[in-house]
Amino acid sequence: MIRKAAFVYDDAMSSHVLSETHPMRPVRLRYTYELADAYGLFQPDHSTLVTPRAATVEEVTTFHTPEYINAVERVGQGDFSINPMEFNIGPGDNPGYEGMYDAAMLSTGGSMRCVDLLLDEGYDVAFNISGGLHHAMPGYAYGFCIFNDPVLAINEMLRRGLRVAYVDVDCHHGDGVQYAFYDTDRVLTISLHETGQFLFPGTGYAQETGTGRGRGCSVNVPLYPYTGDETYYWVLEQVVLPLLDAFRPDVLVSQLGIDSHYRDPITHLALTTQGFGKVVAEFAGKAPKWLALGGGGYDVQAVARSWTLAYGVMSEQNLDDAIPESYRSKYGVETLPDTEQLPDIVHKAQDDAKTFAEASVGAVQGLIFPTHGIRAG
Repeated sequence: MIRKAAFVYDDAMSSHVLSETHPMRPVRLRYTYELADAYGLFQPDHSTLVTPRAATVEEVTTFHTPEYINAVERVGQGDFSINPMEFNIGPGDNPGYEGMYDAAMLSTGGSMRCVDLLLDEGYDVAFNISGGLHHAMPGYAYGFCIFNDPVLAINEMLRRGLRVAYVDVDCHHGDGVQYAFYDTDRVLTISLHETGQFLFPGTGYAQETGTGRGRGCSVNVPLYPYTGDETYYWVLEQVVLPLLDAFRPDVLVSQLGIDSHYRDPITHLALTTQGFGKVVAEFAGKAPKWLALGGGGYDVQAVARSWTLAYGVMSEQNLDDAIPESYRSKYGVETLPDTEQLPDIVHKAQDDAKTFAEASVGAVQGLIFPTHGIRAG
């Protein structure tokens, strides 16, 4: 039976600007919606475009402190009588800007709306491209993230007694989500990311495996710069898929950051859109319910192509390689898959990337697999 799919979006999600020089450009969300719409992805009866709602304060306080929430609201109103730097809001990664509270509550509410759709309205998969802000901590902003919507969505699922697996394919380690669930065995967190030796936030090593009841439920696979499609998919087969099969979650939450793309300006992995799509396809059927979230991604057209392709997978619709004329003529983007020759540095790095991945996979299999009764190899 075909999956009932929802795509959560409204232009209000993409209208704010963090700063004129900030790499996080919310307009990428509008481009994604426009491309998906150009492909006709919302026309079938089983695929629905859904308007988000704002998160409630009660939902946000399941992870964030009242003091921090209040600070975000006041800064968003232009009230700097508090010291925003106490909450890591200021010049650099996490600038204060007019309307930031409303923007963060709507982005977060998009993920909570997905939970509503999955658990109360009979949807099988729901995608909030504005979500996946996995770095935010209880009392401070971090890594472009204000509120940690993956944690808040998972908290609601836990409240309803569900077992959750979280898989994060963003180029950056999903540190905030790991922090939230480091001591529980009700959530399996898996993060595939560029090694913290070279990239923010400098965490996510294989030895970070959880504590107490959560021992063995925190999984990290650091990857070498310029890791490409073939090695990345091999890691997925060796680590992620066996763990999902063993854990048997009620809900799969996937953070689909596409700053792992080879053209991303601030990271160093080397996935193509088609390589990313092959990874996303493996998540289908791994749990009765699937919550998909956005995340990083700073080449805006790579984001639009990758997340459109991903929603095609989720909603079981085949997309032509050629970008529809209405979008192509507006933005000059020709094809959904990447067709250009990858940079020489990517090819030169592949032997080192495979060796590094083999070491990471071996460490994870040795440290994590016994907890779940999996035999390596």
